[in-house]
Amino acid sequence: MSAPRANSFFLGNSSGVNFSIILSPVDEKTGKLHLANCSGNKRVSDWNLNETRGVDTYEVTVSLTRNLQLCLPNATDCCTAAPCVVETLQVLACRDSVIVARLLIQAEMYANSSFTGNVSENVTIIPNQAFQPLGSCPCDLTAGACDVRCCCDTECTPDLKQLFNESCFTGVFGGDVNPPFDQLCSSHSMEYTPDWFPFLCVQSSLNNTPFLGLFYHGSVSTPRFPSFKIPLQISPGRLFTGYRQGDPIMTEEDEYFVIPQQSMAGQCVGNAPVAYLQNFDVKCLTNLASYKEGLPHDVRINSGTGDFIQQNVIYRTITDMDKFKTESEALHPAEVPCQNVTFAEHYTFIWKDKNIEQVNVTVFLGSLCDGEILTQRFTVEFQCLESTTPAEPSGNPGYQVGKPVRAANMNATDTFGRLNIWQPAGRGLCTSATHTPVLFGLDSHSGCLLEVDINEDCSLLRGNVTEKLDSLIQATHVGKRDNSSFSDLNDWVEIIRLDPLNSDTNMSTGSLKGICPDIPANLNIRIIFANVGAVQGIPWQEVLAVQISYSTVIWQFQCGLICENTTSFLPITASVQFIKVPAQPPIPLTRFQMNYTEFDCNRNDVCWPQLLYPLTRFYTGEPYPQCLAKGLSLAFLVLLAAILSNPWFSKLW
Repeated sequence: MSAPRANSFFLGNSSGVNFSIILSPVDEKTGKLHLANCSGNKRVSDWNLNETRGVDTYEVTVSLTRNLQLCLPNATDCCTAAPCVVETLQVLACRDSVIVARLLIQAEMYANSSFTGNVSENVTIIPNQAFQPLGSCPCDLTAGACDVRCCCDTECTPDLKQLFNESCFTGVFGGDVNPPFDQLCSSHSMEYTPDWFPFLCVQSSLNNTPFLGLFYHGSVSTPRFPSFKIPLQISPGRLFTGYRQGDPIMTEEDEYFVIPQQSMAGQCVGNAPVAYLQNFDVKCLTNLASYKEGLPHDVRINSGTGDFIQQNVIYRTITDMDKFKTESEALHPAEVPCQNVTFAEHYTFIWKDKNIEQVNVTVFLGSLCDGEILTQRFTVEFQCLESTTPAEPSGNPGYQVGKPVRAANMNATDTFGRLNIWQPAGRGLCTSATHTPVLFGLDSHSGCLLEVDINEDCSLLRGNVTEKLDSLIQATHVGKRDNSSFSDLNDWVEIIRLDPLNSDTNMSTGSLKGICPDIPANLNIRIIFANVGAVQGIPWQEVLAVQISYSTVIWQFQCGLICENTTSFLPITASVQFIKVPAQPPIPLTRFQMNYTEFDCNRNDVCWPQLLYPLTRFYTGEPYPQCLAKGLSLAFLVLLAAILSNPWFSKLW
């Protein structure tokens, strides 16, 4: 034990059992403990024994009664050396002078480092922190006692330092108050030292170290506003000059218009702002105890031009509540409190250019009882004023991240097509899985499980899997832009299909029963796009090509001890990958750029081509007229020095 108290339990028949504690010194010759007997009592030396009776148990507590403080001058009842206590104890359980159980305790305790003495009233003189370190050992926090892991503490004896010698505090807090800095000429802390380092290094003593500035409170700099804060114009009647894609929508009270959304961790956040031109569809789980009402629907929204528009709200009642609720506890309906809550909210923002013209809200209400889990649904959809139907072009320049990829089936009478991936539900079976559209710019991977019998024919299995995957791609072309017209074939790119391997050999017969090779279980969709321009600051992104391929696997039936009359699962997946390429081929490197890399600014610390960078328009650290004036002054001084140093100039004098 290393603490002044230890607990143990005696289990079994405790009738007639007496407990005692004895000191058991070790024989110096044999190294063995002295024989113990039942003649001890409940107190020996500085140790006490207490017992608490329970049901067929005894709790035995051994405690130390002496003080573990370090000795101060003229003090008694303290520890003079370390370790403070090194003793061997035995706790005996006797019945009729016969030992029925024993507990051996090896006690090794060190002095308590907490200080309880008198504090001196002398005022400590604190030096000027700008020119001298505050202390040579900042981790020495306790006066007259050893601070654990503080190796520079002078109160720590060598024996105590051995306990934490390998885990001492490092850095300034651990006593290294004047470490060599990188700019010092005698410092070799940098792994790669440039050639010009000896000309620009600092030759100084460690007493004048830049680390002193860490303790010095200089002038207060002007705080910078975070990038997510929107600078609002204070002119009355016009708060905005219009929204841009991704800007949070504001209310009349200059607050964010919030709707519950899903975070990166998968949880729903109730105060998430709605971003302009970014659709979403989220589902959040809640119950009656944690249910919270959202933003009131009478809040007016800033249209983007300083005007405020009212939400058009329509309330409806949910008829089929089983799609939204699941019961977690079996409670009688008469005993459960219920409340009328919001089941779903659908927001439709009608927009034009940079402004919001109208907001339509449909709220679905229903009754939620205690013990039921509710799946709330919140959707936001932005529709252009010129075309308010989702199937028609939205008028947005190019594709925007998060919007569905437009597809068309040019071989059918109805040219409207679909490009989908799996959205599993329930047990993840393909029979119950639904489809979700492919969203532009978002790589995704989904799948489902297909039930397969051990006697499955391989050719039929390949055809079944191929049919399942082909049901996701009900299109022959993909729109280059989000506003591609169905009547113009030049607005579409044809989908390049790489058909899976065709194998007519049935590998599931004979000795290879339950094994089928070349199963096209993975569907790969690769979409190549590029930025071809910008309209009103919004990137114009176009789809250049679409390729669909299949990856094959070897399916093997998985079963336990009995394989008859059982089914196995074959996972089939669909993945979408967006590949961004430059709109134009990059300019190839010249032979000089490939061989002489010392002038490449991306590979060297010194960039000679940017020697006059402060004089260009790209430098924004200072106003351009001020930079130009400084540059001209520097050029004048250089020219004057060159003229004065010329030999012919001295002949004029």
